Amino acid sequence: MVKEDGVVISQVCKDMNLHETVVRRWLKQVELEKTGQGFIGKPLTPDQQRIRELESENKRLKLDVELLKKASAFFARAIK
Repeated sequence: MVKEDGVVISQVCKDMNLHETVVRRWLKQVELEKTGQGFIGKPLTPDQQRIRELESENKRLKLDVELLKKASAFFARAIK
């Protein structure tokens, strides 16, 4: 609403019964995500926190798989 329709933040807060700080934080998060920086700080909800934990674990597991593939190839060559 604020970005697309040009509505003033205070009006959005009044209409939706939100605190202005929350809306400003959401706007900042959107801008950071648009530039590829992502939101810095704690996730806003437990679901978001869990998603970040799972993404981190997924990344670590992918690296582990890559390492195991390289080790397997190394030992396969050493045996021949």
